[in-house]
Amino acid sequence: MARNRKQAIGYMRTSSTTNVGADKDSDKRQRAAIAGYAKAAGYVIVDWFYDKAVRGSDAVTERAGFAAMLERIAGNGVRSIIVESPDRFARDLAVQLAGHDHLRSLGVTLIAASAPDFFVEDTPTAVLVRQVLGAIAQFDKATTVAKLKAARDRKKAITGKCGGRRNYAEINPQMVALARHLRGGNGWRPYSLRAVAAELAANGYTTPSGKPYSASAVQAMLDGQAANNAPSASP
Repeated sequence: MARNRKQAIGYMRTSSTTNVGADKDSDKRQRAAIAGYAKAAGYVIVDWFYDKAVRGSDAVTERAGFAAMLERIAGNGVRSIIVESPDRFARDLAVQLAGHDHLRSLGVTLIAASAPDFFVEDTPTAVLVRQVLGAIAQFDKATTVAKLKAARDRKKAITGKCGGRRNYAEINPQMVALARHLRGGNGWRPYSLRAVAAELAANGYTTPSGKPYSASAVQAMLDGQAANNAPSASP
C-alpha cells in the first residue's frame, strides 16, 4: 500500500531552455526515470522540483528550485531526494560532491536512479576531491584574513589607528579644538580641567545625559584617547 512506502522528492534539472517543458524529451525522460526507480525501490514521490535552464556547473545553493525543495523538506520531514542521474544533479564533480555533502549535513539522502549507490560510496576520487575542496576553502580563508590584516595595517599607518572606539576628536572635533584652546592658554592663564569642562558645557558640549564632562574626560580629549561616552551634538 502507498501509505507503507517511503516518501521522497523528485528533483530535475535542465541546462538548456530548448529542453524545458512537459512535452520535451528531457522533462519526460527524467520524470519517468525517477518515478520508475521510486516504484521499484518502494518510494512514493510526494513532490517535484525542477531547476529549468540551470547549468550543471552552478552551485546547488544558487538554484531557485533547489532552495524551494530544501524549504519543502524542512517543513514536512521528507529526507530522500531522487534524481535521474548524478550529472542531472550536477555535471561538475566538485559541485556534485559539495552539494551532496551539504544535503548529507542536513540529514538528507540523495539517490541517483541510474546509479543508486553513487552518492553513498566514498570512492578514492570522491575522497580526493573533498580533500582538495577543503584545502582550497582553507587557502581562501587564509588569503582573506591576510588581505584584511594588510588593509588594517595600511589604514593604521595612515591614520594612526584602525578599529576600536573612536576618540573625542573623531566624534566632535569642534569640541576638542575648544578644549585645547582653553587648556593651552595662548597668552592668558590656562584653564584648569574642570574650568574647561564648565566652559564646554556653557557652549553646549555636554555628556549624553546633559551633564558637564569630568576632568578625566577632558584630559582624555586632550590626549586623544577613546571616548567612553559619545558627546552630544555641537550647538
